[in-house]
Amino acid sequence: MWMKLSDRLQRFSTGRVALFALVIFLLFTASVLPDQAAEAEVYAGAAGSPDLSLFYTADDLYRMAAAYGEDGRQAYVRARFTFDLIWPLVYTLFLGTAISWVYGKAFSPGSPWQRANLAPVAGMLLDYLENMATSAVMMRYPSPTPVVDVMAGVVTTAKWGFVGGSFALLLAGLGLAAWRWARARAAQ
Repeated sequence: MWMKLSDRLQRFSTGRVALFALVIFLLFTASVLPDQAAEAEVYAGAAGSPDLSLFYTADDLYRMAAAYGEDGRQAYVRARFTFDLIWPLVYTLFLGTAISWVYGKAFSPGSPWQRANLAPVAGMLLDYLENMATSAVMMRYPSPTPVVDVMAGVVTTAKWGFVGGSFALLLAGLGLAAWRWARARAAQ
């Protein structure tokens, strides 16, 4: 299944598609993210947000839930099932198509590096899992949500590993593709 998904993404990802995905990513980042950050700041304040933390414990998550108050917890959950359904799709579309296209230039078609286009997909799936886990804790607060409360922090760390790693893969691929292009030009 994963290999087929990687292959389909590779075939779909032309330079134009990757450029279009970049434009959507930049527009979303410039127009939607600032408003979302401002709304989140209203209820999160100094408590922080699980989504933006690299790692947190179950106790940290409960402290955030307490600091948000009832209205803040409701706003948090609402944002996870509106804005945060779209945002992972946006960054995954950009990163998946960009990595696929760039790695198509940087590596041979049979290279296992072509599968790097799955890293943003893994990040997106972990993002959705994080949203479900943190929302469950927020909705049930002050009642504890065992296992899910601990899992949330682990999933968040893994999400950032895959999303951040996807950006690193893209930059490395761009560097390698540019180097290969320069070598081919010099050989002419």
